Amino acid sequence: METATYGAVIVQNAFRLTYSRLRAFSELVNRMSKIYVGNLPFTADEDAVRTLFSQHGTVDSVALIMDRETGRPRGFAFVEMPRADAARAIQSLNGQDMGGRPLKVNEAQDKPRTGGGGGGQRW
Repeated sequence: METATYGAVIVQNAFRLTYSRLRAFSELVNRMSKIYVGNLPFTADEDAVRTLFSQHGTVDSVALIMDRETGRPRGFAFVEMPRADAARAIQSLNGQDMGGRPLKVNEAQDKPRTGGGGGGQRW
């Protein structure tokens, strides 16, 4: 077999390997949902949120959002769960009382990208 043929075979195999990895990653990402949890009591911690959501399925992660300046909770969090579990959790927990506050639970929306980061033009 000629060198050019070997090169083509190597490129084809590399493409197949890359494509299969990309497809597997895409399937993994598409199976997970990120849930927005709003109106949390300021006394809620990550363990309390995890416990609440784990009643409805597997919780992959909980991110309780904190104020940068004070270090105190801002009253909302993001929970990642498998898509089917997330749908059940949203259905069951939206409007449910936690610490005297009705929770707002829905699928998280992607944050729009801004041109951001810069502090403007300096003169």
